[in-house]
Amino acid sequence: MTSEDFIIREIASKDNSQLAKVIRSVILEMGAPKIGTAYEDKATDQMFETYQKEKATYFVVEYNNEVVGGAGIAQLDNFEGNICELQKMYFLPVARGIGLGAKLIAVCLEKAKEFGFENCYLETLPYMKAAVKLYQKYGFKNLNAPMGNTSHYSCNVWMIKKI
Repeated sequence: MTSEDFIIREIASKDNSQLAKVIRSVILEMGAPKIGTAYEDKATDQMFETYQKEKATYFVVEYNNEVVGGAGIAQLDNFEGNICELQKMYFLPVARGIGLGAKLIAVCLEKAKEFGFENCYLETLPYMKAAVKLYQKYGFKNLNAPMGNTSHYSCNVWMIKKI
C-alpha cells in the first residue's frame, strides 16, 4: 500500500459522521484528554459546515470509500493578523507512515497561499511524536506560547511556519 492508494479531496457533507469518528478515535488512541481538545468541539460533528466560510477549507483522505483522515486550514481564531491555522489533522493507522501527512500539509499550505495567508500556525500535543516530527521536518518552528485562542488548552505544543 502506498499513498497513491488514497484520495485527498475537499470535504463533503456526507463525510461528517465518518470524520468525527476518525478524529475521536485518534484522540483516544493517543491517550489525549477529551476536554480542551477537538474531541469535545461542536465543530467535530459538523466539519463540512464549519469550513463553509471565507478563506477556509478542509480536505479528507479517503481509502476504499472510507474517510481515514483529514486536515484543514482557516483563519486563526481570536487573532488579528494574516495567519491561518492548520486544523484537525488526524489519520487512522492505515493512513500513517506512507507520506500522506506531508502530502496533506502541502495541499493545505498551497490553499493557504492561494487565500493570501503569510504564516501557518498549529497546535498539538507533545506525545503525538510522529506528528511533531513531521511538522518540524516540514519547516514548522516551535513557539514558547500560543497565538490567538483556539480553546484547545490541553494542546501545549505551538508551532508556526512562514508560507
